[in-house]
Amino acid sequence: HRLADLLLLSRMPYGMGYLSGQVGSSGPGSVTSQLLVTSHPPHWHADGGQKRFGAISCNICGMLYTVSNPEDETQHLLFHNQFISAVKYVGWKKERILAEYPDGKIIMVLPDDPKYALKKVEEIREMVDNDLGFQQTPLMCYSRTKTLLFISNDKKVIGCLIAEHIQWGYRVIEEKVPEVSSENEKVIFERQKAWCCSTSPEPAICGISRIWVFSMMRRKKIASRMIECLRSNFIYGSYLSKEEIAFSDPTPDGKLFATQYCGTGQFLVYNFLNGQHQT
Repeated sequence: HRLADLLLLSRMPYGMGYLSGQVGSSGPGSVTSQLLVTSHPPHWHADGGQKRFGAISCNICGMLYTVSNPEDETQHLLFHNQFISAVKYVGWKKERILAEYPDGKIIMVLPDDPKYALKKVEEIREMVDNDLGFQQTPLMCYSRTKTLLFISNDKKVIGCLIAEHIQWGYRVIEEKVPEVSSENEKVIFERQKAWCCSTSPEPAICGISRIWVFSMMRRKKIASRMIECLRSNFIYGSYLSKEEIAFSDPTPDGKLFATQYCGTGQFLVYNFLNGQHQT
């Protein structure tokens, strides 16, 4: 699975990516945390144009791939075509607009919306899952999901957030960062380290299943703006606190984003691929 590069984002600012690991109940005398080791498909890392280890980044779909590698080229072609189709937004009548900005708008799509809207959301979700390197973990209850799309002024979907109702989350146990000489070294450490979360459930209301921003549009507060809109519109007449939100298996960059947004590395997570607590 994949919260989201933020994202091996392509992943969370990016996208929320996945952690392979298990959170189970604690037995007698056992510790109350479980080690979660991140694992991500390397060729889905979009780095916004930088060259790395002989690889290049497509200036249209943002995928990082090795030109001389036939498998990479095939993967790029497949994703590139999927990306072009998915991000194209022609719009529809009675859009549910949550917010408008100088650089675009955020709309919300619900499960009972017209089929053409749901078809577009499904197309975007499949593309996002590929970009995030997701294993296809199903939503807990599709009929209660809310999908937010950030639409740019040139009619492209450049951000997507899928949220669902949950009851419990598990708090990340923050590991102390060793003394480092630069902020870059700190980021590298955060991305590479394994991390733990508590096995004691805490009440939560909203689960962010996926959050994704197009790699070339990151650092523009798009992910943060989508979450702000979600907090105001997830439950009618209520504004969710950050403590009521949990992120689904964030990638290393997703964890960095969640830490920054929540103001703490001890945010809530849920929906682990193995041994997940579903209630």
